[in-house]
Amino acid sequence: MAERGLVVIPTYNEAANLAHLVSQVLAQDPRLDILIVDDNSPDGTGQLAEALRLKEPRLSVIHRAGKLGLGTAYIAGFRWALERDYAVVFEMDADLSHDPAYLKEFLKAIEEADLVLGSRYLGGKVAVVNWPITRLMLSYSANIYARWVTGLRIWDLTGGFKCFRRQVLEAIDLTQVRSNGYAFQIEMSVRAWRKGFRLKEIPIVFVDRTEGSSKMNGAIVREAVWMVPRLRLMAWSGRI
Repeated sequence: MAERGLVVIPTYNEAANLAHLVSQVLAQDPRLDILIVDDNSPDGTGQLAEALRLKEPRLSVIHRAGKLGLGTAYIAGFRWALERDYAVVFEMDADLSHDPAYLKEFLKAIEEADLVLGSRYLGGKVAVVNWPITRLMLSYSANIYARWVTGLRIWDLTGGFKCFRRQVLEAIDLTQVRSNGYAFQIEMSVRAWRKGFRLKEIPIVFVDRTEGSSKMNGAIVREAVWMVPRLRLMAWSGRI
C-alpha cells in the first residue's frame, strides 16, 4: 500500500496510555497518521492530545462536547478521513489492548481485502489475556450469537481493531448507522458484507488494559442483544 492510512482512536479518560500509544502507532509505518477523537475526558486526555499534536504533525485531534459514545466517535473519525485523501482507515482502542505492532499485518492483509478484522477468536481459538472468565464467556457467546443471527461467518464480530478501505466507508450510508456501543462493530461489518465487500480476519492477541477502567456496561450489552436481530431484519428487507 503506497497510499496514506489514518488510525482513528476514540478516547475517554485515557491520559495514562495516550503518549505511549501515539509513539508506538507512528513508529509502525511512515504512511500512518492518527486522529484522536476525545469526548471531553475529565482526566485531561484531550489536553494531552493537543500537547502531543503540537509536537507531531502526523497527529490530529477532534474535541467533542461530552461522552457521546463509541459509535458516534468512529463516525466522526470516518467522516474526517473521507474529507481527506486517506486510502485506508483503522479503528483502534486507546487502552493498549490492541498492540500497534499488528498494524503492519493489517496493511499487508488489506492488499487483498476491503475490510480486515483483528480476531481474538479465529478458528475458535481464544487469544485473550487477563480477562475474567465471566467477561470472556460473555464476549465469546456474543460472537456465536451474532454469527448465528446475522449469517456473517466471522469469528470475531465484536472486535474493535479493524481496517477499512475508504471505498467501504464511502459505500455505507453513515447517517443510517444506528449502533453506538460495541454493537457498532457488528453493524459496520454486516453493512460492508451486505454490500459485497471482501472481509478478512487476521489473528491478534488481545491483552486487557493495565491502566484506566473498562467502558463496558449493561446498556452496551443490551444494545448488542437487540441490535443483532434488527440487523437481520434490515438485511432481509433490503435496507442494508
